[in-house]
Amino acid sequence: MPEKHLFEYAVLRVVPRVEREEFLNVGVILYCRAQGFLACRYEVPEARLRAFVGAELDLADLDERLRSFERICRGRKEGGPIGQLGVAERFRWLTATRSTIIQTSAVHPGMCADANAALDRLYTQLVG
Repeated sequence: MPEKHLFEYAVLRVVPRVEREEFLNVGVILYCRAQGFLACRYEVPEARLRAFVGAELDLADLDERLRSFERICRGRKEGGPIGQLGVAERFRWLTATRSTIIQTSAVHPGMCADANAALDRLYTQLVG
């Protein structure tokens, strides 16, 4: 049986009207220290968002904001100053409480042998 490792994850949410606290799950971010893994998976479900929010939502801006999560997860210079931090620091920065259109859920733990497979499974369960 493969060795299992602790991972942490949070759900990426679109919160179009922060004052109403309504949200739509659009992705998952997962961090596994033992595997040196930090990645997110998301989609911008245009039809669902339009039904949820209406036409005033700027989908191009939303997509760019989500892409910044992806760039920070990958690290390197393309992730900017935050992307150059260590893996744990990037995860903590990405999952910090904020009052913007993109927010994350509370951080939850789990165990996995393959962090990428865990990310796929959580994405399917919580978003897809």
